[in-house]
Amino acid sequence: MSSTRLFILGALARRGPMHGHQIRQSAQTDRTELWTDIKVGSLYGALHRMEAEGVIETVRTEQQGNLPARTVYAITEDGGLELESLREAALRDTRLRPDPVDLALQLSSDMGERELRAVIEDRHRKLTAELRTWQRLREVAAPHLRGLEPLGFDHTLVRLRAEVAWHETLLEELPRLLGSPGMPPGDSDDNDNDNDNGDGEGA
Repeated sequence: MSSTRLFILGALARRGPMHGHQIRQSAQTDRTELWTDIKVGSLYGALHRMEAEGVIETVRTEQQGNLPARTVYAITEDGGLELESLREAALRDTRLRPDPVDLALQLSSDMGERELRAVIEDRHRKLTAELRTWQRLREVAAPHLRGLEPLGFDHTLVRLRAEVAWHETLLEELPRLLGSPGMPPGDSDDNDNDNDNGDGEGA
């Protein structure tokens, strides 16, 4: 499902014919970077592809002063049908996308505990910082949020809190997990050296 296509079709359906710059401004006004993976710079290329596919169409060109002429697009009947289809697919899709970190953990058995802990701690720090940023952003944006936008913020905050909590559990359980049967001891040999008492003699 393409978030970019969904946004363009939705913007044209709600606000009527617009040129590319207006659609880009609409993306900024709607704060799409908060809710989606849309790259604003990708909108222009998507407009050309979607026009070729017949889901949007050129209705006129506009020119102001010495500025380049701008193509004004409108949604077509086929575009309206695709909008409904994309929106329904997005609303009904409840699949959790696999996180590559889970696969990477399964393939990290050759890493010592110290090295792996450092990586997880770094991830935890970054996620905690991102959570704090979103919390501040939520507070600042609160007076300006409309309709369902507050729930969009809250959805992101809940997901970030869950990620932070999972990383904290992982850090807490790491020594036990790496010491499980079938798993390499990691840096546990450091502990063996500490128990050697330095006399070089066995018991």
